[in-house]
Amino acid sequence: MASTSITGQVAIVTGGSRGYGEGIAQRLREAGVDVWITARDGDALQQTAERIGCRPFVADVTRGADWDRLFEEVLRERGRLDILVNNAGAGVNIAPLDEQSDREIEASIDINLLGPLLGCRRAAPLMKAQKSGIIINISSVCALYAWPGYGPYSAAKAGLNQLGHCLHVELRESGVRATTITPSWGATGFAEAAGCAVQQTEVRRKVMQPLEMGDLVVQVVSMPAHLAIPDITTLPLIQEIMPF
Repeated sequence: MASTSITGQVAIVTGGSRGYGEGIAQRLREAGVDVWITARDGDALQQTAERIGCRPFVADVTRGADWDRLFEEVLRERGRLDILVNNAGAGVNIAPLDEQSDREIEASIDINLLGPLLGCRRAAPLMKAQKSGIIINISSVCALYAWPGYGPYSAAKAGLNQLGHCLHVELRESGVRATTITPSWGATGFAEAAGCAVQQTEVRRKVMQPLEMGDLVVQVVSMPAHLAIPDITTLPLIQEIMPF
């Protein structure tokens, strides 16, 4: 299938300072896209932006005011938005529900579901007016299966998957596409940040790499504009899934 050039398009990638976000932003930039990356850590964000040639914007995706400032800058500079990748997410605390605090539960819902909702609410009217554009939400296989300790995270990601389905039916007639990418194990900092067991080096080489996620995103956004891919699930062959 022939791909469509995305050179000159405008993108926002949240959680772009490391992991999947960095890989996605790098591959989009290499494809000729003008990319804004966001994160809360300004120093790490600036370093990544300089390394891969993207525009940094310090923002907390759980704050509507930060989204407003970001969209104001993008529209002032470029006047449009073609690609929104809601990648920012976190495990916060992987533990049984009764061992989590209210604030940890709220934080998990905020970063993994509220943030994308706020971004999509702002992107949707712009893309509908353009009659083009694509929203990509990066979910997790935890949205599909159950493991101990992942309750709030899994619930938020399941909500994110359903959000993508709703966006598809709401935006389709305007020529706007919505895709949910649901990966499993990846060579990111998720495990360490969530306090999980750190994956072994040989395992990390056999799971999805950030630049591989970036390649996938470029393939999705380069699809002919009249075709949509509502859902993609990626699993490493090394992983056997046998949960509830």
